[in-house]
Amino acid sequence: MTISEMQLNIWSRQGSITQSAATYQALRNVLDRDDAPYAHRSYLTFLQGSYGNDTNIYADSDVDIVMRLDSIFYSDLSELSASDKASYETNSSPAQYSWTEFREEVIAQLTKAYGSGVQPGTKAIYIAGSGGRRDGDVLPAAEFRRYFRYASPSDQHYAEGICFWLPNGTQIVNYPKQHSANCTAKHQRTGSWFKPTVRILKNMRNTMVDQGRLADGIAPSYFIEGMLYNVPDANFGSSYCDTLVNVLNWLNGCDRGKLECANEMYFLLHPT
Repeated sequence: MTISEMQLNIWSRQGSITQSAATYQALRNVLDRDDAPYAHRSYLTFLQGSYGNDTNIYADSDVDIVMRLDSIFYSDLSELSASDKASYETNSSPAQYSWTEFREEVIAQLTKAYGSGVQPGTKAIYIAGSGGRRDGDVLPAAEFRRYFRYASPSDQHYAEGICFWLPNGTQIVNYPKQHSANCTAKHQRTGSWFKPTVRILKNMRNTMVDQGRLADGIAPSYFIEGMLYNVPDANFGSSYCDTLVNVLNWLNGCDRGKLECANEMYFLLHPT
């Protein structure tokens, strides 16, 4: 079946902007209140996911928000030399506050405002929409540092990300700021074709799920963005039909084991 340029154009369009922005502001107003139990801590509130990256489609509902605790940080020292590890240990001290405590306080703050509409999940905290406010997911996280050098407190180099833990104790590490910045740079380099192409594939995925051709959850937005991020810039442009053909042909012939996440910190399809 041929998909027309008109249909691809429709699928390329961004979903709700005004309502998602209002939802983000409403939730942030609650999270950033001066009487919040963590208000005296250092933290950062920001969007992530489809709305944060401008790749949302009309079917997207949840607004994803990160609450990153910056009063403390967790770290990966695996790439440091023995001397740098020793220097790090000499200059570090145990924290008096934890991500677990922060998460519980964020849940309490949201529950005070939204009551039974708040449902803590294994990762994020779900807040049911109401009126003009869309559903929201708030992810309590902590600052994470992947160190590459630590000669001294004044001579160190690391990549800054976020981390959190699943109920089974598994630590999850991600780099949403790098993901967002790299996708925006890719969008600019491709003459603004990158993000509409992501939205086209997301709509194609949803159509295939609706038709029973693809299992639900098999192609998350994060992986679609990461997959397309690897496609050379020259494959984007001219028309949506040409772009889609060029992109899919390149992906069909590439070495998928070398595909990187859009944050450029991990392989996209690595066995781990």
